[in-house]
Amino acid sequence: MLNKKQQRQRRARQTRLRIATQRMPRLAVHRSNLHIYATLFSEDGARVLATASTAEADVRAQVGSAKGGNSAAAAVVGRRIAEKAKAAGVAKVAFDRAGFAFHGRVRALAEAAREAGLQF
Repeated sequence: MLNKKQQRQRRARQTRLRIATQRMPRLAVHRSNLHIYATLFSEDGARVLATASTAEADVRAQVGSAKGGNSAAAAVVGRRIAEKAKAAGVAKVAFDRAGFAFHGRVRALAEAAREAGLQF
């Protein structure tokens, strides 16, 4: 019997195997209770092209006292990672939600990245 964390990790592993066959940059999302992180990996997964999170000082200044545990903060991170991806020359990515449900903060980050011009 798998616990909740193991089930999420199993879903994440299956998703990453499927994304690896697509041969395109991967936008990975990780969320904790306090922060949300977005990382853009190269096609082969060997290099990190860009990162954004609510732990960054610039993002914390925009978010204010809400820290990083809400959808508004996730949207700020989504816009920021999209800007950094464009600066790195990436327009189209595969979205890796790391086994988390496409709901709440993960969805807010994805929609903000799409609105900022990232395609996935």
